[in-house]
Order: sequence, then structure tokens, then C-alpha cells
Amino acid sequence: MRKTLIATAVLAALAASSTVMAEEAAPAEHTFTANVTLASEYIYRGIGQTNRKPALQGGFDYSHASGLYAGVWGSNVSWLSDGRSDVSSSLEIDLYGGYKNTFAGGDWNYDVGVLRYNYPGTYPDGYTKADTTELYGAIGWKWLTLKYSHVVSSHIFGFTGSNGTDNTRGSGYLELNAAYDLGDGWGVLGHVGHQKIKNNDDASYTDYKVGVTKDVGFGTVGLSYWTTNAKACGDSTPVYCNAFNKDLGEGRALLSFTKTF
Repeated sequence: MRKTLIATAVLAALAASSTVMAEEAAPAEHTFTANVTLASEYIYRGIGQTNRKPALQGGFDYSHASGLYAGVWGSNVSWLSDGRSDVSSSLEIDLYGGYKNTFAGGDWNYDVGVLRYNYPGTYPDGYTKADTTELYGAIGWKWLTLKYSHVVSSHIFGFTGSNGTDNTRGSGYLELNAAYDLGDGWGVLGHVGHQKIKNNDDASYTDYKVGVTKDVGFGTVGLSYWTTNAKACGDSTPVYCNAFNKDLGEGRALLSFTKTF
């Protein structure tokens, strides 16, 4: 009987140990993360948002083991007040949520959701605000991701039709992104995207990006180069040009440091 008790105790200990290991290996049901970035400039879809000045950015994210997620992200901006002196808006706050998961053994993934861009501030009467809502969907394979974002609000980033009155609902952004891990903390990335502004062909453009990242242990350093064919200062229809006649669509380098908590 003693041998039986010992054997039972050993089996129970092994079972308990296996349970603990299984619990440790299982992903957390709820995950909260935060991030902060210091960048030489805020560039979005190839267009400068801070007029060649630094940007401080950060956000908070929640994810559930089921694949559901939500988050908030913010950055300083200047393009609205640069464009008009009677506009006072220096902050972008994004709210988003969606669902993502993997399939086919984990090599493939998909992501669907909604994103709301908010630009709090004071605006003159009759001004078309830049606040924008997009639905998005993406499908990825290993280090490649194809994504499409579709505008469902009346306007995209304050753009009206070329006649000055039509709305721009239905505008879309199609992008292909690549992020390849070279090992030892190094990575390379590439991007090409096309922004289509409905009812305003002059505002539609394509942007490109190449870059490199390095995990330095306490954060990630990134260096990239953006360029676009957007119609900017000097063109016959300078769509992307601010009040100080500086080119918001010109190619430029971007240096950033990101810390995730």
C-alpha cells in the first residue's frame, strides 16, 4: 500500500506539474500593452504631418485571446494650423478596434476593423473638419501584408471634391507592406500605397517607403525614406502644400525610436 501511495503521489505531482506548464504556455486571455515613439517627423501615407518638425507619439492597446482588439493612439500634428491660421488643432487622436487571427498553420493572417481619426481643436464656421472614419481589411502571408482602408465618413481628412462641394466618402487607400526579419535584431521593410480621393483626382497619389530597423534591447530604432508623386508646391495644382509654401509631399528620411511596454 505504501508503494501505491508513493506511486499515486508521484503521478499527482506529475499531473500538477503538467497543468502548471500548460497554464504557463497558454496565452493570456487579456493583454494590455503601451508604446511611445519619438520621431524626427510624423509622416503618414507619404505626407508630412508636422512640417519637418519632431513628433512625440504613443498609444495603448488591448487584445483578447479570441482575436478581438481595441486601442488608442495619438501624435502632435501641425498640418491643419499650417494650412490656415484661423484653425487651432495640434493633436491627432485615433480610436480603433477589430478582429484578427491566423489560418493555414499560422503562415497566413487576416485583420478587419474600424479606425476613427480625430483632430480636436477650434475651427471657423463652415470649415470641413479632418475627422475621418475608415473601415479596413488586411490579409497577410508571413512577412507580406495587403491592406485596404475605405472611408465611410462624409470626407477624408477634410478633402472635398474638386468642385469644392462634393463629399469624398468612398475614398480608399490600398497598400502592400513587407517587414522581413534578418535576425540579430535587424529588420528591413518596404511599402507601396495608393491613396484615391473620390471626386478629386488631383488629390490622389502613390507613396513609397523603404527602411531598416534595429532592436537595441531597450527599444527599436528605425530609419526609412518616404517619397510620393503627390501634387505639391511647384505643380500646376499644388494640393499638398501648406501656408508656408513648404512641400508636404517631397521625399524625405525619417528617424524614429519606439519603446513598447
